[in-house]
Amino acid sequence: MAEKIFSQAGGLPRVKLSHAPAGPNAFKRMIESADRAEAGQLVAVYDKNGNPYGVAIYNPYSQITLRIFTRENPEEFQVQRFFDERVARAVSLRRDVLKLQDKTNACRLVHDYADGLPGLTVDMYNDQIALEFYSLGMYRLWPNIEAAFKKHFPEAVFHHRATAYTQEMEGFKIKAETGPSHKTRITENGVQFEVDLKAGYKTGFFCDQRENRLYASQFAAGKKMIDLCSYTGGFGVYAAKLGGAEEVTCVELDPEASAQSKRNANINHVKIDPVCIDAFTYMRQMLELKRKYGMVVLDPYKLVSSREERDKGIFKYRDFNRIALSLVEPGGVFVTCSCSGMVSMEEFSFILRGAAANAGRRVQILKKAGAGPDHPVAADYPEGEYLKCIFCRVL
Repeated sequence: MAEKIFSQAGGLPRVKLSHAPAGPNAFKRMIESADRAEAGQLVAVYDKNGNPYGVAIYNPYSQITLRIFTRENPEEFQVQRFFDERVARAVSLRRDVLKLQDKTNACRLVHDYADGLPGLTVDMYNDQIALEFYSLGMYRLWPNIEAAFKKHFPEAVFHHRATAYTQEMEGFKIKAETGPSHKTRITENGVQFEVDLKAGYKTGFFCDQRENRLYASQFAAGKKMIDLCSYTGGFGVYAAKLGGAEEVTCVELDPEASAQSKRNANINHVKIDPVCIDAFTYMRQMLELKRKYGMVVLDPYKLVSSREERDKGIFKYRDFNRIALSLVEPGGVFVTCSCSGMVSMEEFSFILRGAAANAGRRVQILKKAGAGPDHPVAADYPEGEYLKCIFCRVL
């Protein structure tokens, strides 16, 4: 599959820019010409004066026409050497610098642009490695990617993931894995979780909240805690096992994820109450019953996934936070999150401020955080700083 991309007479297809992009992405309006380039191919990129600019993934049908992943001279580019070097650098960050193996056997191995591999994220769960693709070109390069990772994890089993939206927008189709579910057990900070590599959202688990789950657990002692949009119970299980919460309720609409949260609690020998219901509906029911909680965690799915959905998503964030704040007892702790990359921390803080005013609550912000360090952010691609987590005391 990969050979077709590179074995062309005259080297890589050429793309000439009309002007250089500010970051690693070039859009259609920035391209002057494309010679022999087809969707999903690697291309040699030149500036408006004909000077070498780098190598990129090309897709004229995507919103992002060029994903530039190296400024190396295209004439000196070797694809397998490139992936070997980028993967080795990414693995070294997690192993040698962050030393994540001391606290977990699950982490993000590649975080898109920040690791110099745009259109790709890679998560490791024990001996399972999940490749999530965001571009046609990177998907076509999966043999090279896996070959690079096998040098560091020779026993790993690989899985391919991509959202239906990505596959439609980029023009590729991942063959669904058949057979029984493929589950593995991971440990982070002494807490265990079961991950199904063939099911669930994204790659099956959210390693990005690892440090935030640990930080939040310190506030749970003796409290009645509710984990809203809990997925497989991350914050709730932490609160029960490490935090010593008196009572934990995990609210999740997806029935498989809700059932998994119960299994995760059992694995850790703690008790939670999994409730399979829409979070908005449940919160309103609790308000009618005048229920209050010493700790409320709100970690919804991405509410702003496109510019067209922005206004609607912002309204949902405000409504979610307003109702959730009303469930916190005076002096209690509120943890609110957003994984929408189009919503900045500044804007999310503004949403929280408005929600608090509408709920008639005073909020003391204790800490603002993002994803764990295995999700680095490229300085020239701030959109990669997608996760926001704000820890509050509610008065």
